[in-house]
Amino acid sequence: MSSAKYDVLGIGNAIFDILVQTDEGFLASHGMTKGGMSLIDESRAAAIYRDMGPATEMSGGSAANTIVGLANLGARAAYVGKVKNDQIGKLYAHDIRAAGVAFETRPATDGPATGCSYILVTPDGERTMNTYLGAAQELMPSDIDADQVAASAIVYLEGYLWDPKSAKDAFVKAAGIAHEAGRQVALTLSDSFCVDRYRGEFLDLMRNGTVDLVFANEAELHSLYQTSDFDAALKQFRADVNLAIVTRSEKGCVVASKDDVTAVPAFPIEKMVDTTGAGDLFAAGFLFGLVRGAGYENAGRLGALAAAEVIQHIGARPQTSLKQLAQQSGLPA
Repeated sequence: MSSAKYDVLGIGNAIFDILVQTDEGFLASHGMTKGGMSLIDESRAAAIYRDMGPATEMSGGSAANTIVGLANLGARAAYVGKVKNDQIGKLYAHDIRAAGVAFETRPATDGPATGCSYILVTPDGERTMNTYLGAAQELMPSDIDADQVAASAIVYLEGYLWDPKSAKDAFVKAAGIAHEAGRQVALTLSDSFCVDRYRGEFLDLMRNGTVDLVFANEAELHSLYQTSDFDAALKQFRADVNLAIVTRSEKGCVVASKDDVTAVPAFPIEKMVDTTGAGDLFAAGFLFGLVRGAGYENAGRLGALAAAEVIQHIGARPQTSLKQLAQQSGLPA
């Protein structure tokens, strides 16, 4: 295997995040399911935005958050996602490049606006997302640069890509190129509602070897195997994929390979503010540990450290240098 130009290449829905702190009443009045992600159209997006209070705005999207976290740790990171050539699309591109990420996907010149997610954060730190995919669903197989994929040690894909048909094709194309080049393919299941929509297809991706390692939280794991029995679900998960990583909030995480299971505790925090991006940043830390050859336990600890940083402030991007935090904690960085 030739040496990689990039440690990790992320492919995902490029979404601009609009975050607001709100209460349960707002969720109820808009008929929202707390803690989930709903796909919405442009008119519903406008109605939610009209009723929202003052917001924090930043570029986002699940895989993009992970890739920014990786760059923050010092990894060589690249991202593929579709925005429109509009004001928010230009902001998005500037934002992700400013974070040290290679971002070369051509913006769409026509069609829907750049995607946005309206993220409502309740006082308990739980986030409820309403996502207008917009231009993100225009990601095509032609947007996948074969040379860039082949030059990346790990290609990281988000489950949300399974919603738009053309993005799904782009995902499968990238996985094929990566494997031909001897690279690894990682998938995050994104959320339990996404798993409900595509359970059979996700299981096929795992069982037919399209993906090598999979990230899931407990809710996604239980949804994937339709059981409330954690141990039974984990056993099946291990059988279906080479490396299974399950995040368990304050209980830490479990890293399960075919022959071993490693439990890693969560990092202590002072105050939970906003869970947006917790899983994304966990994946960033874990993948960083993996490409650095730090072993599963240290990879899990790096994931826990990155997740702990991001849940103590608003927004899904690090506000403190993760590289410095890792060094202070005696972790590889």
